[in-house]
Amino acid sequence: MAEPLEGRADQTAVTAVSLDDKFDLTKDRIFSTGTQAIVRLLLMQKERDRRAGLNTGGFITGYRGSPLGGVDMQMHSAKKWFDRNDILFQPGLNEDLAATAVWGAQQAEMRGEGKYDGVFCIWYGKGPGVDRSGDV
Repeated sequence: MAEPLEGRADQTAVTAVSLDDKFDLTKDRIFSTGTQAIVRLLLMQKERDRRAGLNTGGFITGYRGSPLGGVDMQMHSAKKWFDRNDILFQPGLNEDLAATAVWGAQQAEMRGEGKYDGVFCIWYGKGPGVDRSGDV
């Protein structure tokens, strides 16, 4: 016969969990979707650059109709985290304009106009747009 479960609840450690844990870099163990992991990746890059003594900004853009589905919704939901970390999400009108915006973000410091040491970027799109935008 199985032993009674009395007292066992006291032995189990329960930690507080928040929906923001997935973006909190002080948390080691998180649960996230793939698109949430992309957001966390951007935050991790910013932190990595900060630790290396670099003042970087982040830029994410792409076509909202891409097969990445909810990536734009996830980027919007992370706005407060992005604002704290100098990361800008700007949906593109199409893949071509989004890719051109990424290109421009990479060239801002060439003439001394930029306020960051560099800008890390993510661009996303769907198949035909990738074919068209590859030259950018």
